Amino acid sequence: MDIAVAAALGVACGLVFWSFNYAYAVISPILRDLLPGLASVLHALWYFSGPLALLIVRKPGVAIFVNVVGSLTEMVLGNPYPVSSVIVSALLQGVASEIPFAVTRYRRFSLAMSVASGAVTALEYGLYLMVTMYQGRSGVYVTIHMVSEMVGGVIIAGLMSWWLYRAIARTGALYQFASGRRVEKDID
Repeated sequence: MDIAVAAALGVACGLVFWSFNYAYAVISPILRDLLPGLASVLHALWYFSGPLALLIVRKPGVAIFVNVVGSLTEMVLGNPYPVSSVIVSALLQGVASEIPFAVTRYRRFSLAMSVASGAVTALEYGLYLMVTMYQGRSGVYVTIHMVSEMVGGVIIAGLMSWWLYRAIARTGALYQFASGRRVEKDID
């Protein structure tokens, strides 16, 4: 059952990734014109799936699985990014999302854990972009990029994933899972 839910979640997240590709193409130039590096605040919409998957399924490796399924879904639908970089990015983001939960041996699933997962993933993705795409950029650009990435990671990948998990659980759709039965106990 867990794998079916994780696969369905991955496909749903892949649809979000694919849709966001088009929105990002319109919004990011506006944000770049306002402040170079600011568009990084939106990147978390490509990696919110890791914290969300861990909150819902609560199994080691689920963030990696959901990220890869989501990325494969996005690629099947069509995206402007190279397949190799999308898969590598999905794997790295999944691993980063898992780190805070792994530290607690997958025993804590709270708002604080979701935010920590989003922040660690933001740090990983921000550094990944600095190595792969933003080489030679000014120190100011890199600083704004990293701050924006972290803000997006905390708010979108951390807080939004927590809110989304709670909203889904309150519908009763997750009742057969520990995450759905414990929704009232998961508040920090």
